[in-house]
Amino acid sequence: MPTNPTTTGSLLTALCPDLRAALTRVDYTADGLVDALGPDVHAALGRSEPVPVRRAARDAGELGTLIRLLLLGDALPETDVAAALAPVRVDDAVAAGLLTRDGDEVSAALDLRPLDAGHGNRWILSDLDDSMRRRTLTEEHVLGVGHASLSLLRATPTEPVGTLLDLGTGCGVQAVHAAAYADKITATDVNPRALWLAQATAALNELEIELLEGSWFEPVAGRRFDQIVANPPFVVGPARIEHTYRDSGLALDGASELVIGQAAGLLAPGGTAAMLAAWVHVEGQDWRQRVSSWLPEHGVDAWVVQRDVADPGLYVGTWLRDAGLDPRDAEAQERAAHWLDAFEAADVAGIGFGFVYLRAIDGPTELLAEDLTHGFDDPLGAEVGDYFARSAWLRAVAADENLAWRSRFAPSPATALERVYLPGEDGWAEQVARLHRGDGPRWQHEVDETTVALVAGMRADGLPLYELIELLALADGAEQVAPEFAAQALGVVAGLVRHGLIRPV
Repeated sequence: MPTNPTTTGSLLTALCPDLRAALTRVDYTADGLVDALGPDVHAALGRSEPVPVRRAARDAGELGTLIRLLLLGDALPETDVAAALAPVRVDDAVAAGLLTRDGDEVSAALDLRPLDAGHGNRWILSDLDDSMRRRTLTEEHVLGVGHASLSLLRATPTEPVGTLLDLGTGCGVQAVHAAAYADKITATDVNPRALWLAQATAALNELEIELLEGSWFEPVAGRRFDQIVANPPFVVGPARIEHTYRDSGLALDGASELVIGQAAGLLAPGGTAAMLAAWVHVEGQDWRQRVSSWLPEHGVDAWVVQRDVADPGLYVGTWLRDAGLDPRDAEAQERAAHWLDAFEAADVAGIGFGFVYLRAIDGPTELLAEDLTHGFDDPLGAEVGDYFARSAWLRAVAADENLAWRSRFAPSPATALERVYLPGEDGWAEQVARLHRGDGPRWQHEVDETTVALVAGMRADGLPLYELIELLALADGAEQVAPEFAAQALGVVAGLVRHGLIRPV
Protein backbone atom coordinates (compact mmCIF):
# COMPACT_ATOMS: atom_id res chain seq x y z
CA MET A 1 0.00 0.00 0.00
CA PRO A 2 1.44 3.42 -0.85
CA THR A 3 2.73 5.32 2.16
CA ASN A 4 2.14 8.72 0.57
CA PRO A 5 -1.21 8.77 -1.25
CA THR A 6 -0.73 12.34 -2.49
CA THR A 7 2.58 11.65 -4.24
CA THR A 8 1.68 8.18 -5.44
CA GLY A 9 -1.76 9.37 -6.48
CA SER A 10 -0.29 11.86 -8.91
CA LEU A 11 1.78 9.04 -10.46
CA LEU A 12 -1.30 6.84 -10.82
CA THR A 13 -3.31 9.68 -12.34
CA ALA A 14 -0.46 10.38 -14.78
CA LEU A 15 -0.46 6.71 -15.75
CA CYS A 16 -4.17 6.72 -16.63
CA PRO A 17 -4.05 7.79 -20.31
CA ASP A 18 -1.75 4.89 -21.20
CA LEU A 19 -3.69 2.56 -18.90
CA ARG A 20 -6.93 3.52 -20.60
CA ALA A 21 -5.33 2.80 -23.98
CA ALA A 22 -4.22 -0.65 -22.81
CA LEU A 23 -7.62 -1.58 -21.35
CA THR A 24 -9.37 -0.41 -24.51
CA ARG A 25 -6.94 -2.26 -26.78
CA VAL A 26 -7.56 -5.66 -25.17
CA ASP A 27 -11.29 -4.96 -24.62
CA TYR A 28 -11.08 -5.11 -20.83
CA THR A 29 -14.65 -3.85 -20.60
CA ALA A 30 -17.90 -5.07 -19.06
CA ASP A 31 -19.05 -6.51 -22.38
CA GLY A 32 -15.57 -7.80 -23.18
CA LEU A 33 -15.49 -9.88 -20.00
CA VAL A 34 -18.84 -11.51 -20.77
CA ASP A 35 -17.77 -12.26 -24.34
CA ALA A 36 -14.45 -13.77 -23.25
CA LEU A 37 -15.71 -15.79 -20.29
CA GLY A 38 -19.24 -16.65 -21.38
CA PRO A 39 -22.28 -16.02 -19.18
CA ASP A 40 -21.81 -19.07 -16.93
CA VAL A 41 -18.17 -18.39 -16.08
CA HIS A 42 -18.89 -14.68 -15.73
CA ALA A 43 -21.52 -15.62 -13.16
CA ALA A 44 -18.86 -17.66 -11.33
CA LEU A 45 -16.72 -14.51 -11.20
CA GLY A 46 -19.59 -12.76 -9.47
CA ARG A 47 -19.81 -15.63 -6.97
CA SER A 48 -16.08 -15.33 -6.12
CA GLU A 49 -15.23 -18.72 -7.64
CA PRO A 50 -11.79 -18.30 -9.25
CA VAL A 51 -11.15 -21.75 -10.74
CA PRO A 52 -13.62 -21.65 -13.66
CA VAL A 53 -12.60 -18.06 -14.38
CA ARG A 54 -8.91 -18.93 -14.42
CA ARG A 55 -9.50 -21.85 -16.80
CA ALA A 56 -11.48 -19.69 -19.23
CA ALA A 57 -8.97 -16.82 -19.02
CA ARG A 58 -6.10 -19.05 -20.20
CA ASP A 59 -7.65 -19.10 -23.68
CA ALA A 60 -8.46 -15.37 -23.77
CA GLY A 61 -5.04 -14.01 -24.75
CA GLU A 62 -3.96 -10.68 -23.31
CA LEU A 63 -7.47 -10.02 -22.03
CA GLY A 64 -7.21 -13.28 -20.10
CA THR A 65 -3.90 -12.09 -18.63
CA LEU A 66 -5.59 -8.94 -17.27
CA ILE A 67 -8.52 -10.95 -15.95
CA ARG A 68 -6.16 -13.18 -13.98
CA LEU A 69 -4.00 -10.25 -12.87
CA LEU A 70 -6.67 -7.71 -11.92
CA LEU A 71 -9.72 -9.78 -11.01
CA LEU A 72 -8.29 -13.04 -9.61
CA GLY A 73 -5.17 -11.59 -7.98
CA ASP A 74 -2.83 -14.10 -9.63
CA ALA A 75 0.93 -13.51 -9.69
CA LEU A 76 2.00 -13.65 -13.34
CA PRO A 77 5.27 -13.47 -15.30
CA GLU A 78 6.31 -9.87 -15.81
CA THR A 79 6.76 -10.41 -19.54
CA ASP A 80 3.12 -11.49 -19.94
CA VAL A 81 1.86 -8.54 -17.92
CA ALA A 82 4.05 -6.09 -19.85
CA ALA A 83 2.59 -7.30 -23.14
CA ALA A 84 -1.00 -7.11 -21.90
CA LEU A 85 -0.58 -3.63 -20.38
CA ALA A 86 1.35 -2.01 -23.24
CA PRO A 87 1.88 0.93 -23.61
CA VAL A 88 2.04 1.01 -19.78
CA ARG A 89 5.53 0.20 -18.48
CA VAL A 90 5.56 -2.25 -15.56
CA ASP A 91 8.10 -0.10 -13.66
CA ASP A 92 5.73 2.87 -13.91
CA ALA A 93 2.77 0.77 -12.78
CA VAL A 94 4.72 -0.45 -9.75
CA ALA A 95 5.82 3.10 -8.87
CA ALA A 96 2.22 4.31 -9.18
CA GLY A 97 0.93 1.65 -6.79
CA LEU A 98 -1.05 -0.31 -9.38
CA LEU A 99 1.22 -3.39 -9.33
CA THR A 100 3.72 -5.06 -7.00
CA ARG A 101 6.79 -7.02 -8.09
CA ASP A 102 8.24 -10.21 -6.56
CA GLY A 103 11.21 -11.43 -8.55
CA ASP A 104 10.11 -12.15 -12.12
CA GLU A 105 6.42 -12.03 -11.24
CA VAL A 106 4.04 -9.15 -10.70
CA SER A 107 0.67 -8.93 -8.97
CA ALA A 108 -2.08 -6.38 -8.76
CA ALA A 109 -1.85 -3.95 -5.83
CA LEU A 110 -5.26 -2.48 -6.62
CA ASP A 111 -8.60 -3.75 -7.84
CA LEU A 112 -9.38 -2.48 -11.33
CA ARG A 113 -12.63 -3.65 -12.88
CA PRO A 114 -14.99 -2.58 -15.63
CA LEU A 115 -18.58 -1.61 -14.90
CA ASP A 116 -21.56 -0.75 -17.07
CA ALA A 117 -24.28 0.79 -14.91
CA GLY A 118 -26.45 1.63 -17.91
CA HIS A 119 -24.46 4.45 -19.50
CA GLY A 120 -21.59 2.60 -21.14
CA ASN A 121 -18.37 1.11 -19.85
CA ARG A 122 -16.46 2.67 -16.96
CA TRP A 123 -13.41 1.47 -15.01
CA ILE A 124 -13.32 1.60 -11.21
CA LEU A 125 -10.15 1.52 -9.09
CA SER A 126 -10.31 0.43 -5.45
CA ASP A 127 -8.40 -1.56 -2.86
CA LEU A 128 -8.14 -5.31 -3.19
CA ASP A 129 -10.90 -7.13 -1.33
CA ASP A 130 -11.08 -10.71 -0.09
CA SER A 131 -13.45 -11.98 -2.77
CA MET A 132 -10.78 -14.14 -4.42
CA ARG A 133 -8.06 -14.29 -1.76
CA ARG A 134 -8.32 -14.05 2.02
CA ARG A 135 -7.23 -10.60 3.16
CA THR A 136 -7.51 -8.57 6.35
CA LEU A 137 -8.95 -5.16 5.53
CA THR A 138 -7.23 -2.10 6.99
CA GLU A 139 -8.99 0.87 8.58
CA GLU A 140 -8.39 3.01 5.47
CA HIS A 141 -9.55 0.29 3.06
CA VAL A 142 -11.38 1.74 0.05
CA LEU A 143 -14.25 -0.50 -0.94
CA GLY A 144 -14.91 -1.31 -4.56
CA VAL A 145 -18.23 -1.85 -6.30
CA GLY A 146 -20.16 -3.89 -3.75
CA HIS A 147 -23.80 -4.81 -3.42
CA ALA A 148 -24.64 -1.58 -1.61
CA SER A 149 -23.00 0.53 -4.32
CA LEU A 150 -24.84 -1.32 -7.07
CA SER A 151 -28.17 -1.03 -5.28
CA LEU A 152 -27.71 2.74 -4.94
CA LEU A 153 -26.76 3.02 -8.61
CA ARG A 154 -30.03 1.36 -9.59
CA ALA A 155 -32.01 3.38 -7.06
CA THR A 156 -30.70 6.83 -8.04
CA PRO A 157 -32.76 9.07 -10.34
CA THR A 158 -30.85 10.02 -13.49
CA GLU A 159 -32.81 12.95 -14.90
CA PRO A 160 -30.37 15.67 -16.08
CA VAL A 161 -29.20 18.02 -13.31
CA GLY A 162 -26.75 20.88 -13.08
CA THR A 163 -24.78 20.27 -9.88
CA LEU A 164 -24.38 17.04 -7.93
CA LEU A 165 -22.73 16.14 -4.64
CA ASP A 166 -21.44 12.62 -3.97
CA LEU A 167 -21.05 12.50 -0.18
CA GLY A 168 -18.48 9.93 0.97
CA THR A 169 -17.40 9.05 -2.54
CA GLY A 170 -15.06 6.16 -1.66
CA CYS A 171 -13.66 4.82 -4.92
CA GLY A 172 -15.84 7.29 -6.84
CA VAL A 173 -18.32 4.88 -8.40
CA GLN A 174 -21.40 7.04 -7.69
CA ALA A 175 -19.67 10.14 -9.03
CA VAL A 176 -18.59 8.32 -12.18
CA HIS A 177 -22.16 7.10 -12.68
CA ALA A 178 -23.45 10.65 -12.21
CA ALA A 179 -21.24 11.94 -15.02
CA ALA A 180 -23.85 10.62 -17.45
CA TYR A 181 -26.50 13.08 -16.27
CA ALA A 182 -24.90 15.83 -14.13
CA ASP A 183 -23.10 18.87 -15.54
CA LYS A 184 -20.80 19.42 -12.55
CA ILE A 185 -19.88 16.84 -9.90
CA THR A 186 -18.39 17.41 -6.47
CA ALA A 187 -17.24 14.42 -4.41
CA THR A 188 -16.10 14.41 -0.79
CA ASP A 189 -14.49 11.92 1.57
CA VAL A 190 -12.74 11.96 4.93
CA ASN A 191 -10.28 9.28 3.76
CA PRO A 192 -7.32 10.66 1.72
CA ARG A 193 -6.75 7.25 0.20
CA ALA A 194 -10.31 7.21 -1.11
CA LEU A 195 -9.77 10.57 -2.78
CA TRP A 196 -6.54 9.29 -4.31
CA LEU A 197 -8.36 6.37 -5.88
CA ALA A 198 -11.37 8.47 -6.87
CA GLN A 199 -9.04 10.92 -8.61
CA ALA A 200 -7.43 8.09 -10.57
CA THR A 201 -10.83 6.59 -11.39
CA ALA A 202 -11.98 9.96 -12.76
CA ALA A 203 -8.81 10.32 -14.83
CA LEU A 204 -9.08 6.77 -16.16
CA ASN A 205 -12.59 7.55 -17.39
CA GLU A 206 -11.61 11.02 -18.71
CA LEU A 207 -13.99 12.78 -16.32
CA GLU A 208 -13.76 16.09 -14.46
CA ILE A 209 -14.77 15.67 -10.80
CA GLU A 210 -14.16 18.16 -8.00
CA LEU A 211 -12.68 16.20 -5.07
CA LEU A 212 -12.71 17.65 -1.55
CA GLU A 213 -11.33 16.16 1.66
CA GLY A 214 -13.27 16.53 4.89
CA SER A 215 -15.83 15.11 7.27
CA TRP A 216 -19.49 14.83 6.31
CA PHE A 217 -20.83 18.08 4.78
CA GLU A 218 -18.03 20.32 6.07
CA PRO A 219 -16.14 20.61 2.73
CA VAL A 220 -19.25 22.02 1.01
CA ALA A 221 -20.73 24.12 3.82
CA GLY A 222 -22.82 26.97 2.45
CA ARG A 223 -23.19 25.45 -1.02
CA ARG A 224 -26.34 24.11 -2.69
CA PHE A 225 -26.73 21.21 -5.13
CA ASP A 226 -29.43 20.06 -7.51
CA GLN A 227 -28.84 16.47 -6.44
CA ILE A 228 -27.08 14.67 -3.60
CA VAL A 229 -26.17 10.99 -3.64
CA ALA A 230 -24.73 9.32 -0.57
CA ASN A 231 -23.58 5.86 0.43
CA PRO A 232 -22.33 6.93 3.86
CA PRO A 233 -20.74 4.74 6.56
CA PHE A 234 -24.19 3.79 7.83
CA VAL A 235 -23.36 0.53 9.60
CA VAL A 236 -25.21 0.40 12.92
CA GLY A 237 -23.13 -0.46 15.93
CA PRO A 238 -20.96 0.88 18.78
CA ALA A 239 -19.32 4.30 18.45
CA ARG A 240 -16.04 3.13 16.92
CA ILE A 241 -14.18 3.20 13.62
CA GLU A 242 -12.64 -0.05 12.41
CA HIS A 243 -13.13 0.63 8.70
CA THR A 244 -13.81 4.14 7.40
CA TYR A 245 -15.91 2.89 4.49
CA ARG A 246 -18.56 1.51 6.87
CA ASP A 247 -17.99 2.91 10.41
CA SER A 248 -18.86 6.51 11.28
CA GLY A 249 -17.71 6.67 14.90
CA LEU A 250 -21.30 7.56 15.85
CA ALA A 251 -23.32 5.22 18.03
CA LEU A 252 -26.06 3.05 16.52
CA ASP A 253 -27.76 4.81 13.57
CA GLY A 254 -26.16 8.20 14.26
CA ALA A 255 -24.58 8.38 10.79
CA SER A 256 -27.93 8.01 9.06
CA GLU A 257 -29.46 10.56 11.41
CA LEU A 258 -26.72 13.05 10.60
CA VAL A 259 -26.92 12.65 6.83
CA ILE A 260 -30.71 12.59 6.61
CA GLY A 261 -31.01 15.54 8.97
CA GLN A 262 -28.49 17.77 7.19
CA ALA A 263 -28.77 16.84 3.51
CA ALA A 264 -31.90 18.91 2.91
CA GLY A 265 -30.01 22.07 3.92
CA LEU A 266 -27.68 21.62 0.96
CA LEU A 267 -30.37 21.10 -1.68
CA ALA A 268 -31.20 23.82 -4.16
CA PRO A 269 -34.94 24.56 -4.61
CA GLY A 270 -36.51 21.47 -6.14
CA GLY A 271 -33.32 19.48 -5.58
CA THR A 272 -33.32 15.76 -4.78
CA ALA A 273 -31.25 13.54 -2.51
CA ALA A 274 -30.90 9.76 -2.92
CA MET A 275 -29.19 7.96 -0.05
CA LEU A 276 -28.64 4.60 1.56
CA ALA A 277 -29.39 4.52 5.26
CA ALA A 278 -30.04 2.25 8.22
CA TRP A 279 -32.07 2.66 11.38
CA VAL A 280 -32.61 0.62 14.51
CA HIS A 281 -35.91 -0.96 15.45
CA VAL A 282 -36.29 -0.35 19.17
CA GLU A 283 -38.71 -2.28 21.34
CA GLY A 284 -41.94 -0.30 21.70
CA GLN A 285 -41.00 2.33 19.10
CA ASP A 286 -42.24 2.71 15.50
CA TRP A 287 -39.21 2.96 13.20
CA ARG A 288 -41.10 5.51 11.10
CA GLN A 289 -41.30 7.89 14.03
CA ARG A 290 -37.58 7.48 14.63
CA VAL A 291 -36.68 8.43 11.05
CA SER A 292 -39.26 11.22 11.03
CA SER A 293 -37.59 12.81 14.06
CA TRP A 294 -34.38 13.27 12.04
CA LEU A 295 -35.98 15.51 9.41
CA PRO A 296 -36.27 19.30 9.61
CA GLU A 297 -39.77 20.60 10.26
CA HIS A 298 -39.90 22.59 7.04
CA GLY A 299 -38.80 22.28 3.44
CA VAL A 300 -38.64 18.54 2.73
CA ASP A 301 -40.77 15.97 0.97
CA ALA A 302 -39.29 12.66 2.17
CA TRP A 303 -39.84 9.15 0.85
CA VAL A 304 -38.25 6.41 2.96
CA VAL A 305 -38.27 2.89 1.57
CA GLN A 306 -37.36 0.05 3.94
CA ARG A 307 -35.98 -2.88 1.95
CA ASP A 308 -35.01 -5.25 4.76
CA VAL A 309 -34.97 -5.73 8.53
CA ALA A 310 -32.16 -7.84 9.97
CA ASP A 311 -31.97 -9.72 13.25
CA PRO A 312 -29.10 -8.29 15.37
CA GLY A 313 -27.16 -11.55 15.35
CA LEU A 314 -27.43 -11.92 11.58
CA TYR A 315 -26.51 -8.27 11.11
CA VAL A 316 -23.33 -8.52 13.17
CA GLY A 317 -22.23 -11.76 11.51
CA THR A 318 -22.74 -10.28 8.05
CA TRP A 319 -20.56 -7.25 8.74
CA LEU A 320 -17.85 -9.33 10.40
CA ARG A 321 -17.59 -11.40 7.23
CA ASP A 322 -17.62 -8.19 5.18
CA ALA A 323 -14.42 -7.16 6.97
CA GLY A 324 -12.79 -10.48 6.14
CA LEU A 325 -13.25 -12.00 9.60
CA ASP A 326 -14.41 -15.50 10.38
CA PRO A 327 -17.16 -15.31 13.06
CA ARG A 328 -15.72 -18.49 14.57
CA ASP A 329 -12.34 -16.90 15.39
CA ALA A 330 -11.65 -15.56 18.87
CA GLU A 331 -11.12 -11.97 17.70
CA ALA A 332 -14.36 -12.00 15.73
CA GLN A 333 -16.26 -13.47 18.67
CA GLU A 334 -14.96 -10.75 20.97
CA ARG A 335 -16.08 -8.05 18.52
CA ALA A 336 -19.46 -9.71 18.06
CA ALA A 337 -20.01 -9.82 21.83
CA HIS A 338 -19.19 -6.12 22.20
CA TRP A 339 -21.45 -5.28 19.25
CA LEU A 340 -24.40 -7.28 20.55
CA ASP A 341 -23.92 -5.86 24.05
CA ALA A 342 -24.37 -2.38 22.57
CA PHE A 343 -27.55 -3.50 20.82
CA GLU A 344 -28.92 -5.06 23.99
CA ALA A 345 -28.22 -1.93 26.02
CA ALA A 346 -30.20 0.15 23.51
CA ASP A 347 -33.11 -2.33 23.29
CA VAL A 348 -32.41 -2.94 19.59
CA ALA A 349 -34.74 -5.60 18.20
CA GLY A 350 -33.70 -5.28 14.56
CA ILE A 351 -31.90 -3.12 12.03
CA GLY A 352 -33.76 -1.68 9.08
CA PHE A 353 -32.06 -0.81 5.81
CA GLY A 354 -33.24 1.01 2.73
CA PHE A 355 -33.33 4.12 0.59
CA VAL A 356 -34.08 7.68 1.64
CA TYR A 357 -35.22 10.21 -0.96
CA LEU A 358 -35.59 13.91 -0.21
CA ARG A 359 -37.04 16.67 -2.36
CA ALA A 360 -36.62 20.33 -1.37
CA ILE A 361 -40.04 21.97 -1.25
CA ASP A 362 -41.49 25.26 -0.01
CA GLY A 363 -43.74 24.12 2.80
CA PRO A 364 -43.99 21.92 5.87
CA THR A 365 -42.03 18.68 5.80
CA GLU A 366 -43.91 15.60 4.63
CA LEU A 367 -42.85 11.99 5.12
CA LEU A 368 -43.97 8.70 3.67
CA ALA A 369 -42.05 5.81 5.21
CA GLU A 370 -43.06 2.38 3.98
CA ASP A 371 -41.89 -1.19 3.52
CA LEU A 372 -40.85 -2.42 0.11
CA THR A 373 -39.64 -5.86 1.09
CA HIS A 374 -41.21 -7.74 -1.82
CA GLY A 375 -39.21 -8.44 -4.94
CA PHE A 376 -39.20 -6.20 -8.00
CA ASP A 377 -37.04 -6.01 -11.12
CA ASP A 378 -37.19 -2.43 -12.42
CA PRO A 379 -34.60 0.05 -11.10
CA LEU A 380 -36.14 2.18 -8.36
CA GLY A 381 -34.36 5.30 -9.58
CA ALA A 382 -36.80 5.70 -12.45
CA GLU A 383 -39.66 5.84 -9.95
CA VAL A 384 -38.32 8.70 -7.82
CA GLY A 385 -39.14 11.63 -10.07
CA ASP A 386 -42.62 10.26 -10.73
CA TYR A 387 -43.20 9.73 -7.01
CA PHE A 388 -42.34 13.33 -6.14
CA ALA A 389 -44.49 14.62 -9.02
CA ARG A 390 -47.44 12.61 -7.69
CA SER A 391 -46.70 13.82 -4.17
CA ALA A 392 -46.74 17.44 -5.36
CA TRP A 393 -50.11 16.86 -7.03
CA LEU A 394 -51.50 15.42 -3.81
CA ARG A 395 -50.28 18.47 -1.88
CA ALA A 396 -52.19 20.65 -4.32
CA VAL A 397 -55.30 18.52 -3.75
CA ALA A 398 -54.90 18.86 0.01
CA ALA A 399 -54.99 22.63 -0.46
CA ASP A 400 -57.99 22.50 -2.84
CA GLU A 401 -60.08 19.29 -3.02
CA ASN A 402 -61.90 20.66 -6.06
CA LEU A 403 -58.75 19.97 -8.06
CA ALA A 404 -59.31 16.25 -7.53
CA TRP A 405 -63.07 16.37 -8.08
CA ARG A 406 -62.59 18.19 -11.41
CA SER A 407 -59.82 15.85 -12.56
CA ARG A 408 -60.14 12.85 -14.82
CA PHE A 409 -58.13 9.74 -14.02
CA ALA A 410 -56.95 6.67 -15.85
CA PRO A 411 -55.40 3.42 -14.62
CA SER A 412 -51.70 3.21 -15.34
CA PRO A 413 -50.95 0.86 -18.26
CA ALA A 414 -49.34 -1.72 -15.95
CA THR A 415 -52.20 -1.79 -13.43
CA ALA A 416 -54.09 -5.08 -13.23
CA LEU A 417 -57.04 -6.33 -11.20
CA GLU A 418 -56.35 -9.59 -9.38
CA ARG A 419 -58.89 -11.73 -7.60
CA VAL A 420 -57.86 -14.57 -5.32
CA TYR A 421 -60.26 -17.51 -4.84
CA LEU A 422 -60.01 -20.47 -2.52
CA PRO A 423 -62.16 -23.60 -2.43
CA GLY A 424 -65.29 -23.14 -0.33
CA GLU A 425 -68.44 -25.04 0.59
CA ASP A 426 -70.20 -23.85 -2.57
CA GLY A 427 -67.22 -23.91 -4.93
CA TRP A 428 -64.66 -21.16 -5.40
CA ALA A 429 -64.97 -18.36 -2.85
CA GLU A 430 -63.30 -15.00 -3.45
CA GLN A 431 -60.90 -14.10 -0.65
CA VAL A 432 -59.44 -10.81 -1.78
CA ALA A 433 -59.34 -8.40 -4.72
CA ARG A 434 -56.20 -6.37 -5.46
CA LEU A 435 -55.09 -3.69 -7.82
CA HIS A 436 -51.55 -4.66 -8.71
CA ARG A 437 -49.04 -2.48 -10.47
CA GLY A 438 -46.92 -4.66 -12.75
CA ASP A 439 -43.94 -2.32 -13.15
CA GLY A 440 -41.66 -0.22 -10.96
CA PRO A 441 -42.02 -1.11 -7.26
CA ARG A 442 -44.98 -3.42 -8.05
CA TRP A 443 -47.29 -1.98 -5.41
CA GLN A 444 -50.48 -3.83 -4.46
CA HIS A 445 -53.64 -2.40 -2.89
CA GLU A 446 -56.45 -4.53 -1.57
CA VAL A 447 -59.73 -3.03 -2.81
CA ASP A 448 -63.46 -3.47 -2.32
CA GLU A 449 -66.06 -3.72 -5.09
CA THR A 450 -66.82 -0.01 -4.92
CA THR A 451 -63.20 0.81 -5.67
CA VAL A 452 -63.13 -1.79 -8.45
CA ALA A 453 -66.15 -0.13 -10.04
CA LEU A 454 -64.68 3.36 -9.58
CA VAL A 455 -61.38 2.48 -11.28
CA ALA A 456 -63.24 0.60 -14.03
CA GLY A 457 -65.04 3.85 -14.89
CA MET A 458 -61.88 5.92 -15.18
CA ARG A 459 -60.93 7.03 -18.68
CA ALA A 460 -58.65 9.75 -20.00
CA ASP A 461 -61.62 11.11 -21.97
CA GLY A 462 -64.21 10.06 -19.39
CA LEU A 463 -66.03 11.70 -16.51
CA PRO A 464 -64.44 13.83 -13.80
CA LEU A 465 -64.01 12.12 -10.45
CA TYR A 466 -67.01 13.71 -8.74
CA GLU A 467 -69.37 12.61 -11.51
CA LEU A 468 -68.06 9.07 -11.19
CA ILE A 469 -68.71 9.23 -7.46
CA GLU A 470 -72.24 10.43 -8.13
CA LEU A 471 -72.91 7.51 -10.47
CA LEU A 472 -71.65 5.04 -7.86
CA ALA A 473 -73.90 6.63 -5.21
CA LEU A 474 -76.93 6.44 -7.52
CA ALA A 475 -76.16 2.80 -8.34
CA ASP A 476 -76.14 2.13 -4.60
CA GLY A 477 -79.58 3.70 -4.24
CA ALA A 478 -78.52 7.04 -2.75
CA GLU A 479 -80.04 10.27 -4.02
CA GLN A 480 -76.87 12.25 -3.47
CA VAL A 481 -73.26 11.75 -2.48
CA ALA A 482 -72.87 11.54 1.26
CA PRO A 483 -69.90 13.52 2.65
CA GLU A 484 -68.51 10.39 4.32
CA PHE A 485 -68.68 8.46 1.05
CA ALA A 486 -66.95 11.29 -0.82
CA ALA A 487 -64.19 11.54 1.78
CA GLN A 488 -63.57 7.79 1.70
CA ALA A 489 -63.47 7.79 -2.10
CA LEU A 490 -61.00 10.69 -2.17
CA GLY A 491 -58.78 8.87 0.35
CA VAL A 492 -58.77 5.74 -1.81
CA VAL A 493 -57.97 7.76 -4.94
CA ALA A 494 -55.12 9.56 -3.16
CA GLY A 495 -53.56 6.24 -2.12
CA LEU A 496 -53.80 4.83 -5.65
CA VAL A 497 -52.30 8.00 -7.13
CA ARG A 498 -49.42 8.02 -4.63
CA HIS A 499 -48.34 4.54 -5.71
CA GLY A 500 -48.89 5.15 -9.41
CA LEU A 501 -51.77 2.71 -9.86
CA ILE A 502 -53.92 5.48 -11.33
CA ARG A 503 -52.90 8.90 -12.61
CA PRO A 504 -54.65 12.23 -13.14
CA VAL A 505 -54.91 13.13 -16.82
